[in-house]
Amino acid sequence: MMKQILLITDGCSNVGESPVMAAAHALQEGITVNVIGVLDYGMIGELGELEIREIAKAGGGLHQVVGTPQLARTMQMMTRKTVVQTIQQAVNQEIRHILGSGDLSTLPPDKRAEVVQVVDELSETSSLQVALLIDASASMKPKLAAVEEAIRDLMLSLKARSGRSRLSVFHFPGRGSGENVVKDVDWTGNLEGVRSLFGRLQMKGATPTGPALLGVIDEFRYGTLEYNQERRELSGQEEGMLGDYVV
Repeated sequence: MMKQILLITDGCSNVGESPVMAAAHALQEGITVNVIGVLDYGMIGELGELEIREIAKAGGGLHQVVGTPQLARTMQMMTRKTVVQTIQQAVNQEIRHILGSGDLSTLPPDKRAEVVQVVDELSETSSLQVALLIDASASMKPKLAAVEEAIRDLMLSLKARSGRSRLSVFHFPGRGSGENVVKDVDWTGNLEGVRSLFGRLQMKGATPTGPALLGVIDEFRYGTLEYNQERRELSGQEEGMLGDYVV
C-alpha cells in the first residue's frame, strides 16, 4: 500500500511545529508528502511558495503552484506522478541491488522500455492511500469551493484505476484551541453523495500546518489524530513555532 499526503495550502504556517520537519517525519514513516500551493501575489505569496517547496522536498514529494481553475487537474496529475515516482524509486533500488550501481537510465534501451512498461502497469494496479490535507485558514476561504470540486474529480480519477484506492479528507485548523486538524471524511473508495465538506467551517487566521501534518501521520499509524496532541500535553510543550524553522 503506497501512502501519501496531498497538502493544499497557501503557505505561511504560523503555529506549532515546523511543517518541514513534520514532512521529513512523514517520509521516515513511508508517507510521501506532496504540496499544491494556491497562492496570492506579493510578499506573502513568495514566502508561501518557499514554504511549499521546502515541505515537498523534505517529504520526498512534488510541489506545484496553481490557480484555482487548474486545481482539479493538478491534483490528479500529481497523484499519478508521485505513484509512478515511488514505483520507479523502488525499481531503481532493485536495479542497484542486482547490478551494484546505476539506475533505470543506465539500462540498454530495450531493457529500459520493458521496465518502463512494468512501472506504468504497477502505477495502475498498486494499492494507494491518499490523505488530502486542506488548509482552511482565513486566507483560503475564497478557494474552498474549488478545492471541493477538485476532491470529487480526484476521487473519480482514483476510481478509474484498477488497483485499490482509498481517500480521506482532513482540514486545519480545528474548531477550538488545541484542535489542530479535523477529519472530514474517513478512508473511503467512494465520495459520491458527499454534498459539502466545508460549508459550515468557521475560518480562522491561524495556520498550524506542522501540527496538522503530524496529526495525519498519526492517523496513518494509529487510526487516530490525537496521539501527538496528547503527547505534547503530557510533556508540557507550549504552542508556538519551533525556533529552528526559517522561511
